[in-house]
Amino acid sequence: MPLEFGLFDKPVKGFENEPLYFVELQTYKDEEFYERFFGEIFVYFRQYKPANSDWYAIVIYDKRIHETPPHPRYQALVEKHLRCIYLNELSTITEDSLAIGIAKLFVEAPTKATFLAQQLITQAREDFPDENLQKKVIAFIQAIVFYKFPNLTLEEIEAMLDLDAFKNTRLYESIVAKTEPETKLKLAPKCVEKGMSIQEIAEFLELDVEIIKKYLQEQS
Repeated sequence: MPLEFGLFDKPVKGFENEPLYFVELQTYKDEEFYERFFGEIFVYFRQYKPANSDWYAIVIYDKRIHETPPHPRYQALVEKHLRCIYLNELSTITEDSLAIGIAKLFVEAPTKATFLAQQLITQAREDFPDENLQKKVIAFIQAIVFYKFPNLTLEEIEAMLDLDAFKNTRLYESIVAKTEPETKLKLAPKCVEKGMSIQEIAEFLELDVEIIKKYLQEQS
């Protein structure tokens, strides 16, 4: 279940039969938003030519008043491919569907995110008897946590994510494959703040212990 944020990255291999999701967060009114958003998506298609036959444009608005309705010329795209989420309205929705829960996870406070993520993972296991689909949905939930909640403590992250299982997903493999050592090293200070030892950081980032030590010394 490939998920693309803002400046869209290359398609992830292994998900050619799944829909592509292009996600954009919008916090102000932009009269030309949909022209730009749809334009970027089609430039992406031209550049990468993904094999995926279906796709969705997901717009996450902080408030509904910041949405500029798309021009009628885009009606066909809107009906088939556009989905909008309004963050300030999520708290009033009592529906307990997995989709609504995942949307809420995007904006949930760190103090509540652990419990919500655990609920969503449990719900995904119950809702999807197909093991492959179940793994993809859980990996998507894990990806939100991985990207959206960098300030959680190590204990909270471990409680929320099965790190060993996460490392066996295509998502984790794709992150590691496209992450240069210099980029990985930038995560080291944050890992120290979370209470991780040099050895744990080296194993987590898959880098040599001496490289980690040298980098942290240079930053101090």
